[in-house]
Amino acid sequence: MVSIDNYDFKGKRAIIRVDFNVPVDAAGNVTDDTRIRAAAPTIKKVLSEGGAVILMSHMGRPKKNPDMKYTLEQIIPAVENNLGVKVQFAGDCMGEKAAEMCKNIQAGEVVLLENLRFYAEEEGKPRGLAEDATKEEKEAAKKALKEGSQKEFVKKLASYADCYINDAFGTAHRKHASTYLIAKYFPNDKMFGYLMEKEVKAISEVMENPQRPFCAIVGGSKVSSKIGVIKALLDKCDSIIIGGGMTYTFAGALGGKVGKSICEPDMHPVALEILEMAKAKGVKFLMSPDALTCDQFSEEANTKESSVMDIDPEWEGVDIGAGGKAAFREHILECKTILWNGPVGVFEINKFSTGSKAVAEAIAEATKKGAFSLIGGGDSVACVNKFGLGDEVSYISTGGGALLEYIEFGDLPGVAAIRD
Repeated sequence: MVSIDNYDFKGKRAIIRVDFNVPVDAAGNVTDDTRIRAAAPTIKKVLSEGGAVILMSHMGRPKKNPDMKYTLEQIIPAVENNLGVKVQFAGDCMGEKAAEMCKNIQAGEVVLLENLRFYAEEEGKPRGLAEDATKEEKEAAKKALKEGSQKEFVKKLASYADCYINDAFGTAHRKHASTYLIAKYFPNDKMFGYLMEKEVKAISEVMENPQRPFCAIVGGSKVSSKIGVIKALLDKCDSIIIGGGMTYTFAGALGGKVGKSICEPDMHPVALEILEMAKAKGVKFLMSPDALTCDQFSEEANTKESSVMDIDPEWEGVDIGAGGKAAFREHILECKTILWNGPVGVFEINKFSTGSKAVAEAIAEATKKGAFSLIGGGDSVACVNKFGLGDEVSYISTGGGALLEYIEFGDLPGVAAIRD
């Protein structure tokens, strides 16, 4: 694998897969340029060494082709502001204009291709199928796309450049054209960007050689979406703290009354299986003994604390209670490695955010004492930033789904494609 620091970019055209899937307002202004800022060092590295840059990214989930609500043209001012150079916009990915611009690009210049997801070939998912299409028809269309136009799509993208850089960790868990398939066209000229390299290093440090005790804090609403991750963590961690809506599925499985709280009764057997696995492996499994409950889902709600095993029928658990805050803090401060994915309450509503804030503060305090803390997943990152603690943890991952799949499977297609 080639390192970006050991590659000679002089006179080369580098096609870089970035993650510029950034939020924009109704006027098309970027409201949070974090992902653009994160990719800037890699882009500037190529430009400073006499290379030219072709940027490709997706934005949103366009349903029609194209949906100009998701055009990347609107983010050009934010990209230019972060790079300090003019950005040329190709207007498409496959047309003559894009090919011509990429062919003629000069050292120090930047071309931005249009949203990759304006093309079905990027994801390999056929579009325009009849609503009543059978499963067999859908599979046949998908196979035809992958064996036909997708190959030409990837080949065309690769033809624009002399080397390929993947700096989009947030999409590295997908076997898409721009994150996986394109790499084979650059057997000796493919590499991670700085952001991707940092992500892989940080996660590898946590998962492969953690200082102990190692605690994973797993929040979120549904056990069903985190089964694989929790089971994988049982082989890595010394303890797991469960928070968020998942708490009530575990409480219900143990015979608790959870009122109107989020709960997946069909996951009760799985919850009990996880508890048995934790016991067998000697992994400490922590849940808050109490919950902050409310009578309506709003800032105007009446609230009270209840045992997590005995919530009133018409009330719902939305955060951990005082007992949970104290227990979680005490445990977190004993740990040397901390992974946090998912808040422990509905932190977006201030009234229900004190538990997540307490957890974030405990992680920051543990980090100050020498622990390594990795925050991953959109909600966890937003939570840490909401409380102004982003600079007080060791590392914040840009990829939610990618981080979880890395934990569960030990690798990612976009990572493997560069390493192989």
